[in-house]
Amino acid sequence: MLKVGLTGGIGSGKSEVSALLGERGAVVIDADEIAREVVEPGTPGHAAVVAEFGADVLLPSGALDREKLGRIVFADPDRLAALNAIVHPLVGERMQELMDAAPAGAVVVYDVPLLAENGLAPMYDEVVVVDAPEETQLERLTSRRGMSEEDARARMANQASREERLAVATHVIDNSGTLDDLKAQVDDLWEALTRRAASQDPDS
Repeated sequence: MLKVGLTGGIGSGKSEVSALLGERGAVVIDADEIAREVVEPGTPGHAAVVAEFGADVLLPSGALDREKLGRIVFADPDRLAALNAIVHPLVGERMQELMDAAPAGAVVVYDVPLLAENGLAPMYDEVVVVDAPEETQLERLTSRRGMSEEDARARMANQASREERLAVATHVIDNSGTLDDLKAQVDDLWEALTRRAASQDPDS
């Protein structure tokens, strides 16, 4: 199989690219989705987060109040590290299970927000970075997600810079234009990825 790391800063539109690749036939493994799954009520991850941060980070339903937890950890690097120490190993285990279940010859896209930050690029055959100007990211976070500018800037500051992400890219998707522009770039990317996957298939 071809292992593709997909990353991009918050508000870059990475999730849209991930969905478009899935529509074209990629097996998509979404780290954010798995990160939510491993801390659902009743899981060991949920219990560990509550033990670390207290019941104040719970909603009345018992689920984690992700917005409140986000405000805590993105304002304090030590608290962020504590959360990551709980969640990241659980995410890694689940991602490995999904990879093992993928069919032979598949293009497996790992949607990983912190790929550059955690030095994960060498794990992948290809690294796709979804890029957008910081001003565009900020506008999307405030207008589409309803974040305050302060919260948006804090989250952006806790991620790699554009330059750091672009430095590990083998493919760059520019998501500063229209949806049609984005789809055309993803079509070109998918053609390149499937060609690479076929070239390394011993049966092709």
